[in-house]
Formats: sequence, C-alpha cells, structure tokens
Amino acid sequence: MKKVLILDANQRSALAVTRSLGKRGVIVVTADETTSSLAGSSRFSRENQCYPSPVTSPDEFIATISELIKSEKIDLILPMTELTSNLLLHNQDILPNNVQLPFPDLATIDSLSNKCALMKLAQSLAVPIPQTWFAENPDNLPVMLESLDYPIVLKPGKSWIQVEHTWLHTSVQLAKNPQHAKEILATDPAFSAHPFMLQECVPGHGQGIFAIYNNGKPIAFFSHQRLREKPPWGGVSVLSESTEIDPLLLKHAKSLLDAAHWHGVAMVEFKVDGDTPYLMEINTRFWGSLQLAIDAGVDFPWLLHQIAFSQPIEPVKDYKTGIRLRWLLGDLDHLYLVLKDKKTGLGNKLCAIARFLTPNLCTKHEVNRWGDLKPFAWEIKQYLRDLLK
Repeated sequence: MKKVLILDANQRSALAVTRSLGKRGVIVVTADETTSSLAGSSRFSRENQCYPSPVTSPDEFIATISELIKSEKIDLILPMTELTSNLLLHNQDILPNNVQLPFPDLATIDSLSNKCALMKLAQSLAVPIPQTWFAENPDNLPVMLESLDYPIVLKPGKSWIQVEHTWLHTSVQLAKNPQHAKEILATDPAFSAHPFMLQECVPGHGQGIFAIYNNGKPIAFFSHQRLREKPPWGGVSVLSESTEIDPLLLKHAKSLLDAAHWHGVAMVEFKVDGDTPYLMEINTRFWGSLQLAIDAGVDFPWLLHQIAFSQPIEPVKDYKTGIRLRWLLGDLDHLYLVLKDKKTGLGNKLCAIARFLTPNLCTKHEVNRWGDLKPFAWEIKQYLRDLLK
C-alpha cells in the first residue's frame, strides 16, 4: 500500500484529501507547523508530524521534509499551498528520488501561477481579461495613475515573494483614487521592483472551473457556485453548490490548460459580468471547496493518486449537481459580519439569520461529519481560542 504525506494539514483542503485517500486504504501521514492540526485530527491520518515554518525557515523546512520522506518511507507528497509547492519544486534535487511530486515543471507552473504571465497567455488565446496595464516596477508605469478610471485593482504578479531570508504573502489591493494607488505602491513591498499589474475593477460574480490533467490530457472537470462568502462582500466560500459546467467557461479554461500542456490539478477562476467571463487567476493546487467536488462524485485526490502511480484511470464525465457544502464556522463568521454591518438593513439581517438557521437536505458539512468528528472538535477549540485572544 502506498504511503502519502499531506502538508499544510491545517487547510480544509488537506482534510478533504486525508479523508478521500484514507477511506480508500491509503496510508496517510499529515504534517504542518503546529504539533496538532485539522487534518491530523482525522481518524484517517495515521500520524501527524510537525515541521519548521516554510515562511521564516524555508531551508529548515526542506531539510525536515526530506528526512521525513526517508524515515516514513513516503511514496507521494501532496502540498496544499502555493508556497510549500514552490519550495518543494525548487528543491526537488534535495528530495529522495523515489518520492512522487505530482506537478509539472517549474516553468509550466510559472506560466499559469504568475498572474502577469497568465494574462499575457490569455491575451494570445483570446480569453477575455479585465483591461490591464503591466508594470515592471513602480517607477515604470505604462500610464499615468491620474488618467485611469477608479477604483482600480493593483495585483502582484506572484502570490509569494522572497524578502531576504523569509517569504512574504502578497495580496490584491483596491485603490480608490490616484493618491490611494500611490500610497499602496509606496508602502506595500509586493509592488517594489516586482512585476505587477493594474486592472480595471470588473463587477459580477466569481465562478470557477476545476480540472485535473494527465500530461496534457483532461481527466475531469467540475464547477460550483458560491452562495455565501467570508467576508460577505467577497472572500472564501462558506456555502457552495455543485453546478453544471458553463460551456464558455470550460472552453476558456481548456484553452489555457491545453496551451500549458498541464499536469495535475488546477482551479481556473473567472469574474462573470453579464455574458462575459473575465479571467482572474489560476490556482495550481487543491482548492478550499475540494470536499464539494468529492461529495458530488469527482474525487480529485484519488484521481491524482492514480495518475501519480500510473494506475488505470477512467475519465469522469458526469457528477451530481445541486449538492451543497457548508463550512459551519465560516458561515457563522459570515452571519456575524452581516449583523455587524451598519449599512445592512434590519430586513436583510433577519433574512441572513433565517438562512443560517434553515436546514437543507442537500447540504453536507465540510468539517463536521458523523464518521469523523475529531476535526470539528479541533476546529471549535481553535475557534474559541482565537475569540479569547
């Protein structure tokens, strides 16, 4: 039986992978910076390991993972975040030769995960993107900030950048006016001497296509709709529903992934305004609402496991629509933010309470599951600890 090491075990995606593979008899070892973890609390995790912070101690992180692979006789390693994925790929020559890392080469990943490179690829393939201005650094803007229509989005090319010996997580910034844009560019290190973009702020709702490829060949696609997010005005999904795949979104997603000769999993994100889907980004790793796809019939972790070990794979052509996934504590935060918002009227607040309390037979809970309750107990403990802080 193969042995799998799942990193970033405090991610909900790690819990979904742990349950998926563990139920199929795969030996799962989980690991994170903390001595206990969300996925490590699952009954499907044989053991939970602790490693140094990949953010502040990347060299020590790699050394620890390398030793862990040897001591535990790991066959497959699955990182859940972009940082740990990149660190492993950049140091692949240090890792034991026998371990499988189910990703394409770094150049291929960078062509999709680097937002500047991705937008240029999309332009060449006639995939719609927001109006975009590329800038190599703050002193070389292609247009004067005063001439743009606001608000505008300032988007770093990479989600993680290295600053001296540590890694910095970048974020998208929304500038309200030229002065605000100048302040962001002057104070945020993500925009200092790093390629970045300025983009128009596109209205509409977020929608994604989730995919898995085997050396350029598509194996399965999945789509869902976000029903509630945290924060309510846009963020991580706390309630989502499996939906039919939009043919136009699928066309654009396939165009991008086919051009990259993709291998492994990916999430192609769009902002849909009217009839036009605008490309936002591509995540080259597992996503937060992964459990919904598994519940609907597309078991991405198991498919990736089969690909990694060259096992027979039958492409998935259909899945259940209308299945809902709820992250209960995230949904509680969503409700709190709605009730706290002074701009939200009383009627809307009462509706939010009713929606939160109304059960739905098609809804499955992401963390709290009867056959594996320890992760929910672990999550509640962390939630209360954070509230007390």
